[in-house]
Amino acid sequence: MIDNSSMYNTVLITGATGSIGKALALHYAGPQCHLILTGRNTVILAELAETCRSRGANVTIHSLDLRDIHALQHWLNQVAEQTLPDLIIANAGVNTNHGEHRIGEQWADIDNLLDINIKASLALINTLLPYLRQRGSGQIAIISSLAAYYGLPVTPSYCASKAALKAYGEAMRGWLAKEGIKVNVVMPGYVRSDMSHAMPGPKPFRIPAERAAQLIATGLAKNQARISFPFPLNWGTWWLAVLPAHWSQRMLTLIGYGG
Repeated sequence: MIDNSSMYNTVLITGATGSIGKALALHYAGPQCHLILTGRNTVILAELAETCRSRGANVTIHSLDLRDIHALQHWLNQVAEQTLPDLIIANAGVNTNHGEHRIGEQWADIDNLLDINIKASLALINTLLPYLRQRGSGQIAIISSLAAYYGLPVTPSYCASKAALKAYGEAMRGWLAKEGIKVNVVMPGYVRSDMSHAMPGPKPFRIPAERAAQLIATGLAKNQARISFPFPLNWGTWWLAVLPAHWSQRMLTLIGYGG
């Protein structure tokens, strides 16, 4: 097994107070690592920082509204000028669904989701990228989802946002490969978290966040273009994307995702 916990001197993680973000921070926490963490929940963020420091890591925390792109860019420029990260994990994300009684997604929720899931992630990468290109090295992990393969009727906007991140990451990997910058698209299935619990529909093959972090870190260490898991769900959702659409829709209805 690759010892990937000490591969990076500086790791920046957005959404660090969420299930996967927190697990990744704890995975990389160690005497050789400087963690730069941001998240919405200031209490959890402070507690996480203390735990990581107890493992020997140097930790910098910052809480801001990622929808404020100007503030995000200002902070990121400060970060880059002080300690440019070796690994950037664009992890922050939210979900929404059609609600009870199939009422439909509300525009305010969709607008919020698009700002956080897409605009903030792209702004994060776009702001730090010139610094990485000037240095000629770095790694960017974009947290998408297996939901990017095929839209689930219960969470259309979430699936759309994750599909956008998947396409963006794949394009960026091809563009930056010759410049020494690695880009990896991470596509988890169901991970035990509050967000996962709130999603309607069945949640097959759900795994602990710690296991997800281990799989992500191993894939990043190997520079896998696409880090998707767990296998049974990954295989099934991939087939949804390649089968005729009416077959895929029928299959989703049969397993409880009919909307």
